[in-house]
Amino acid sequence: MKVTMCLTSDQDFWQPSQEQVNALRSAFPDVEFHVVASPSTAPDALQDSEVYFGWRFAPAWFSHAPSLRWIASPAAGTDHLPVRRASEAGVMLTRSYGFHGRPMAEHAMGLVLGFSRGLFTSSRLQQTQLWWKDELATEFFDLAGAAMAIVGCGSIGAHLARAAGAFKMNVIGVRRTPPDDAQDGIRWMRTSAIRRAVADADVVVDLLPATAETIGYFGQRVFNSCKPGAIFINLGRASTLDHAALLQALNYGPLGGAALDVTTPRPLPMHDSLRLHPRVILTPKSATFSRSYMDEAIAFFADNLRRYLDGAPLHGLATPTTEGCSDA
Repeated sequence: MKVTMCLTSDQDFWQPSQEQVNALRSAFPDVEFHVVASPSTAPDALQDSEVYFGWRFAPAWFSHAPSLRWIASPAAGTDHLPVRRASEAGVMLTRSYGFHGRPMAEHAMGLVLGFSRGLFTSSRLQQTQLWWKDELATEFFDLAGAAMAIVGCGSIGAHLARAAGAFKMNVIGVRRTPPDDAQDGIRWMRTSAIRRAVADADVVVDLLPATAETIGYFGQRVFNSCKPGAIFINLGRASTLDHAALLQALNYGPLGGAALDVTTPRPLPMHDSLRLHPRVILTPKSATFSRSYMDEAIAFFADNLRRYLDGAPLHGLATPTTEGCSDA
């Protein structure tokens, strides 16, 4: 059986090392692993491949892959993958999960601390003011006893809830179907109660996936319900946020600040109002940066490959009904 791998990236921690590839070959001696250096050469390699492991899969590649049975992605989301086309072709498609939560929780808490302790304000004002203690005295807030609403609260949200809990924050988990049992100290609310959830929150974290239902989810209606001075953080998908509504909420209330790891377009133009806003922090889609990312991604794939060879159900199987899903 042949597995084609195309995991090229500008970041070394998002692509496999030779040692990691060798470890796969050692663990699966009866499987041929073919590593493709560029997506442009992937179609030729797919001619006799049964499995494809990569960041992306172009719909046009199906015509080059008559033997393909499974597409595996190390990503948590599926909005960039041809889920419906794969289903129509009788090809399984899996996403990965379980290892994105730690770096994203660290990223989120770093942003929360930047706002709560006035670190971003200090970084900005040190360029123009000799002393700015009074400014910080009016904007800082204590994390202990503050509330964080995590919207789209799945396994990534659970990681973040535990991190927020370590700072004695109260966590509100918002999702379409909350779990039956309490977990990680989360107070659960349905998405139908989103306005009530954000009204109680000092920090609102967007972890929503990209679906038809979540386009522009965070718009004027939701922002108008936010608690005065609340901080909004988007680590989900860019399509879930209405930029104009965010600017309105920042300039005229109620939001006190915002941090965006994802934007449309990406990157924002240099003159964009959000880029220039004094209470907006941008990060370059770096929330999942982790030195251990590919170790964990390959471990997830290897476990699924064993299941595939044994004829067992695969973890992270995506279907048209779950299209766009993520860890959130």
